[in-house]
Amino acid sequence: METTLIIFKPDAVQRGLCGQILSRFEQKGLQVVGIKLMQISQQLAATHYEAHKERGFYPGLVKFMTSSPVVVLALRGNGAIAIARNMMGATFGSKANPGTIRGDLGVSNSFNLIHGSDSPEAAERELKLFFAPGELLNWSRNADAWIYDHAGGKPE
Repeated sequence: METTLIIFKPDAVQRGLCGQILSRFEQKGLQVVGIKLMQISQQLAATHYEAHKERGFYPGLVKFMTSSPVVVLALRGNGAIAIARNMMGATFGSKANPGTIRGDLGVSNSFNLIHGSDSPEAAERELKLFFAPGELLNWSRNADAWIYDHAGGKPE
């Protein structure tokens, strides 16, 4: 099972889309193991997006991400990173396919509603930035028996 970081960005929070987006992940079968509403500090935004520091859009990205509260989630599931990224859709809403979060809910080429970790290494790093030790919960969900086929000894 993988755990991935998802951030509902300021535009998603301000537009009141958090419940709708969260529902999509839960309906898909991903398990919420951490969730919180928070205001991202300048320092946290700078650390989170440090890979983009030399790019022209970096100052605007940091300003945007610190402009309003965000919702951060830790989602767990078999292949959670790829599943979440496929559900999110292309980076820009104007180019995202219908049926994806960005394709259904966004049109902007600047505001793209959601962030998701792009690899297991990124997820591990990002989860540590946004969740303190002990904030991610390991809990049994009865629905997992109906979400995953465990006949082969591992969830599929």
